[in-house]
Amino acid sequence: MDLSLTSVSHRYGTTEVLSDISLDIADGRIMCIVGPSGCGKSTLLRMIGGLERPDRGRIVQNGAVPEGCLNPLTYVFQDFALLPWRSVAGNVGLVLEDHRLPRTHRDAIIADVLARTNLTEFRDAWPRQLSGGMKQRVAIARALAVKPAVMLMDEPLSALDAQTRELLMDDLVALWTRAPFTAVYVTHNLAEAVRLGHRIVVLSRRPGRIRDIVEIDIPLAERRASAPALEAHQSHLWQLMRDEAAAAVQELHDA
Repeated sequence: MDLSLTSVSHRYGTTEVLSDISLDIADGRIMCIVGPSGCGKSTLLRMIGGLERPDRGRIVQNGAVPEGCLNPLTYVFQDFALLPWRSVAGNVGLVLEDHRLPRTHRDAIIADVLARTNLTEFRDAWPRQLSGGMKQRVAIARALAVKPAVMLMDEPLSALDAQTRELLMDDLVALWTRAPFTAVYVTHNLAEAVRLGHRIVVLSRRPGRIRDIVEIDIPLAERRASAPALEAHQSHLWQLMRDEAAAAVQELHDA
């Protein structure tokens, strides 16, 4: 399944947040959204996920969902959103409980996603026993458990230290390489965007408009060995954003 956005605009009261956004989100690709603070990145993600409706324009789902898909659009948040009274396996299994699945099928799904995210030996651990990176692995495993058509990732690594962020990026690359998935990934971190994104959408400061779309053709698994090329892409993104990022910070300070 892929998604098409046509002339999407949105405002909160008298404040225009997004203006005339038209995008195609391709099946089996990761699209990153970057832009200055307050430009509407998370608002756009919420509209793609159906949590908000655009004031103008359309968001259309095209094609069939994957076989076995239980939830076409699934979020991964920066704050993990784990239930502290449930084990790792219990948190992952939570998203399966509203679906009429045989117990054996449910257990097989949990075992599969825990193995894919290297969490098998932690299945009985409690969230309080996990590091931030491990908690986010659980959140990713939970999202994978419903076999989504599109994963909506709202700054999922921003609460983590730099070393853990690098390890989680490696994990996401490995997951995608083994079984390509579709994702819309919001981040303020340009290094994340060039490491993970097949396509990077650069928004202007508020109201967010598409300033540029940058395609990166280097395979995800080869990007560590292509550091100079990635640095060039990152530098290009920063050149696009630098002046507007400074202006956006000043606007937020003055508001």
